[in-house]
Amino acid sequence: MKVTGDQALVKKINKSIVLHTIRRHSPLSRAKVSEMTGLNKATVSNLVAELCTQELVTEVGPGESSGGRKPLMLHFNTMAGSVIGIELRVKQLTAVLCDLSGGILYESDFSLENHDFPYVLEQMKKLISGLIINAPESPYGIVGIGVGVPGMVDENGVVLFAPNLGWEMVELRVILEAQFSVPVTIDNEANAGAQGELNFGAAREVRHLLYISAGSGIGSGIIIGGELYKGARGYAGETGHMTIEAQGKPCSCGSRGCWELYASEKTYDNPDLSLPAHTTPELVRYAASGQEDALHHFSTMGEYLGIGVTNLINSFNPELIVIGGALSEAEEWLGEPLRRVVAERTLPYHKQQLEITFSKLGSRGTMIGAGFSAVMHFLGDIRVTL
Repeated sequence: MKVTGDQALVKKINKSIVLHTIRRHSPLSRAKVSEMTGLNKATVSNLVAELCTQELVTEVGPGESSGGRKPLMLHFNTMAGSVIGIELRVKQLTAVLCDLSGGILYESDFSLENHDFPYVLEQMKKLISGLIINAPESPYGIVGIGVGVPGMVDENGVVLFAPNLGWEMVELRVILEAQFSVPVTIDNEANAGAQGELNFGAAREVRHLLYISAGSGIGSGIIIGGELYKGARGYAGETGHMTIEAQGKPCSCGSRGCWELYASEKTYDNPDLSLPAHTTPELVRYAASGQEDALHHFSTMGEYLGIGVTNLINSFNPELIVIGGALSEAEEWLGEPLRRVVAERTLPYHKQQLEITFSKLGSRGTMIGAGFSAVMHFLGDIRVTL
């Protein structure tokens, strides 16, 4: 039955507001929740009682007194259930089991030998099953699975096009929900990474953010006014396929000169280069030991990252850029050339009060963000747009 604009809807909205206020700011007293939300104390008390009955909120006390009786403090019950967050990379599947506040309980990964969908799906099922076995007992158990995919995903969880995997029109959400009987959310991996940083990482309280996921490819999660921007049909952020060399190398997307051909892990497999390694962790180890080819390669990649980032800064005028994904582990060698190019090329007013940082969540940002999307689906994050 559809809920219309009646008392039931108002109550549902108020309950969501109270729950998410406690989730973000606990421990809180009822009086503080009332003050922060603008809801009267009686309404807050009734809604908190329901949330406690549902085991989503717990009372622990007493807190600090402001002159009268010490209040009981409200906490979000992070262990009411757990979620699984997965990142599908070109060469690897990585996954985390998280509590409802993004805390990692268990972590697992699997190297991929090829990108054939039946093979990848089978490995994904094994990975998920292993994490389910390790999930702690909780009132709600596994409440959802979130997956970040390097490609275009529609609102129904269909992977429309993932050029680095060779996938088109893969109904991933339907398949996983049928297998595990829990809600599944599928999104572009950069969007998931942006959610991870916004809620648990370097971008908390930021209103205008660009999250650059740099690994086997490049994608961007765009936060405008505190909300994830997906574009007219949900496909915004495919910035790895922004042309930075007009007559550049051909790309798997069908175009040429794409940003990710010059600033992602794709550069490691260039036969014209004599690199000592072919993965970021390996190259980081060589760079740390002072190996000249590794240092030079990271410097060149940093400059190309800076060129693409400059284009995005001039286009979106963000307050914060976060570099995430596998290449965030190479901050020590990528940071200086990236920032130098941005300083040289960005329009003067766009540089004012702009910060560029590397992910505090490292290569786990997408997994944590994917898990967070599953948490929000479970908690029913209600918003009303007028």
